[in-house]
Amino acid sequence: MRHGIITLFLALPLAAAFLLAAVGGAKRRFAEIVGVSSPLALLALAVYVFFVRGSEPLVYSFSGWPAPLGVVWVLDGLSMLMLLAANFVAAAVAVYSVGYMKSYTAPAKYYALFNLMVGAMNALALSGDIFNIYVFLEIASVAAYALAAFGLGRDELEASFKYVILGSTASAFILMGVAIIYSATGSLNLADIAAVLAARTADSSGGAIRLAALLMTSGFALKAGLVPFHAWLPDVHSSAPSPVSAMLSGMLIKVAGLYAMARIFFFIAPVARIMPNILVFLGVLSMIVGVLLALGQWDFKRLLAYHSVSQVGYIALGLGLGTPLGIAAGLYHLINHAVFKSLMFLNAGAVEYSAGTRDLKSAGGLAARMPVTGATSLTASLAIAGVPPLNGFWSKFMIIIAAFQAGRYFAGAAAAIVSVLTLASFLKVQKYVFWGKTKENLSSVKEVPLSMTLPMAALAVACVLLGIFYPVVRDTLIQPAAMVLVRALEYSAGAIK
Repeated sequence: MRHGIITLFLALPLAAAFLLAAVGGAKRRFAEIVGVSSPLALLALAVYVFFVRGSEPLVYSFSGWPAPLGVVWVLDGLSMLMLLAANFVAAAVAVYSVGYMKSYTAPAKYYALFNLMVGAMNALALSGDIFNIYVFLEIASVAAYALAAFGLGRDELEASFKYVILGSTASAFILMGVAIIYSATGSLNLADIAAVLAARTADSSGGAIRLAALLMTSGFALKAGLVPFHAWLPDVHSSAPSPVSAMLSGMLIKVAGLYAMARIFFFIAPVARIMPNILVFLGVLSMIVGVLLALGQWDFKRLLAYHSVSQVGYIALGLGLGTPLGIAAGLYHLINHAVFKSLMFLNAGAVEYSAGTRDLKSAGGLAARMPVTGATSLTASLAIAGVPPLNGFWSKFMIIIAAFQAGRYFAGAAAAIVSVLTLASFLKVQKYVFWGKTKENLSSVKEVPLSMTLPMAALAVACVLLGIFYPVVRDTLIQPAAMVLVRALEYSAGAIK
């Protein structure tokens, strides 16, 4: 495989975004064809690269300048996992948007922003230096700010404004951290930074690096929506158009938050020793607070938003445990959450599209009128609650076992209890939205168009397959990704000289 092929993960969506922006007044059908073709092509490219990439990490140097002087992209097990997940979710959401976004104007602008966000996430996953991680994180965030306000309603504009303010604050923290690391090491390349810091004594630059870590932790925790940095997330995820909510909750908060945090911090020696405790604390706090706030919600999308806070806590806990099993479990739950939470927001969008409501008490008996939406929502609800043999069961079970093995008994018990509360919360959703007798005012409700049901069905099938074929998924996708972080953590902690 030619190394330059990985540049297509950015070039394709950028070309689509440029074309759509250049012909902003084009007919809706043209915008849909271009806007959807790019994510589908990216998914096909990700699958192709997965099968032909080989066993060694692939490093691409732009303009022939080698690291640490030049900009490099690295395709390893971890970035490959992110590319597969991000582009699978993006392809499903893009197809779903064809039906859902019919009621919105300016389709070319929507798909241009969508492709820009997807391309930036791909580039972020591949970047091998901390400054380009920041740059692409910002590009993805700016596109997300605009998409969150795309409906131009009062709630959407207010939520987007809050997102801009807090997101910009997070970006400022991250950029200051990048500047401090560069000042302390003279490099931006992750591998070079790791080598420089590993060769020093703990006192030579430890204080500066810890300050950078504190700033960047605050920034990435804001991007991820971890408690107590989560204030923006419920408003944005509940107000944005449902396809946008699916992308924000399904992928962006993980790629821009937890993935970027893990990719950077696990390489940095003075930080590698303190990050586990921080991530475990934030993870457990987010799990508990998120699910308790979700239990009291009656707005379908706001309930899902608080569960995003809770489920991101599971991922942070797994990564924070710092053990091979914990890291693998955290990454597995990241992928699982991307699938079932994206599906749930698409389900909520389908209910709002057909029934005209997001209020749980105003719905009822919709499974009879919307069988595909009802069946896929039940699948996602069982998956997020950790019911076997669906995908959420395995990742949650792994996190609980890893927590007990690491001596984090309170964290393991909290993960188990939160899973039960999650099940209770989604049984409420099923009872009030899909089960029971159909209300008279909803008797004319019909299933959503095929362009919306197909992506929901695909994501539901993925929930099943990721659970049933857990051993295959673990060995081919999760373990290679986890070992990237395990080896980085061992190296930065001094286990590898």
